[in-house]
Amino acid sequence: MTFGHNSYSQLTIPERWNAFRRQYPVLAILIAVNTIIWLGITFVSVLLWLTTKSGQGESSLFNDMIGYLSLPASVGQLVKQPWSVVTYMFLHVEFFHILFNMLWLFWFGKIFLDYLNGRQLIWVYFLGGLSGGLLFIVAYNIFPAFEVSIPRAYALGASASIMAIVAAIASLIPEYSLNLMFIGKVKLKHIAIFTVVIDFLLIKSDNPGGHIAHLGGMAWGLIYTLFYLKQQNKDSVMGKMSQSLHHLFSHKHKPKFKVYHNDRPLSDDEYNINKKAQQEKIDKILEKISKSGYSSLTKEEKELLFRSSKQHPNN
Repeated sequence: MTFGHNSYSQLTIPERWNAFRRQYPVLAILIAVNTIIWLGITFVSVLLWLTTKSGQGESSLFNDMIGYLSLPASVGQLVKQPWSVVTYMFLHVEFFHILFNMLWLFWFGKIFLDYLNGRQLIWVYFLGGLSGGLLFIVAYNIFPAFEVSIPRAYALGASASIMAIVAAIASLIPEYSLNLMFIGKVKLKHIAIFTVVIDFLLIKSDNPGGHIAHLGGMAWGLIYTLFYLKQQNKDSVMGKMSQSLHHLFSHKHKPKFKVYHNDRPLSDDEYNINKKAQQEKIDKILEKISKSGYSSLTKEEKELLFRSSKQHPNN
């Protein structure tokens, strides 16, 4: 269900959430899971504080719990808590940590789902988290600068997974622009490049593991898009090969570079009529986007627009 700007602004917060959940169910689940876990962690923290004398002992117990859910840099500790490779990417302790992560997930997740699907979003999120965690562990165990920090270094948060989503969609549609407050229009590719540079430069900060995990997540996002585009091109080539084989083994001689329908060559007039009809469909889709946004298109309309863009890459 798509709402106009005026009608959407009149909805209550629960109604807005329900509308968002219906339109982007997988994204809503990811945001909900992260938020619920944070609420649970916060509730336990308060409970521990209330049930210990003068709050003493709360910090130690809470840190132990967080440590068992976070991803350790120590390989020996990781063997003892293998579940942490998954739990860490949904774990937040500080309010502003989860706030900014969920805002990024909301913004870039919506753009991702406007071009790809929910299954692909889950795939990028989880593999991005694993990739970021892997780079975090490898970096801490091979670089001398982290040798002393290994026993007490842990990673937590959805940042690596979210950076994978950012990198994947920025690689897929690099020219897509966002209107940023105080800055104006910025292309996705520039946001991704800026994020990579900043994360690399901040490795010397007080959170080197987090920035290294970001880079690992973005690496997976880039790799995923490259393989996705390669597969799309492969499918296109295979389609052309299949069509060529069909023509080769057909009994009738069919001239090259002709469009066929029901095994009968189209005349020039028929070809022009079909081309005009398709262009009219494209024009209607573009008009619909200008009025209601890309997300208002049906799956068939998105596929038609995508095929058209591949046929006319310079448009």
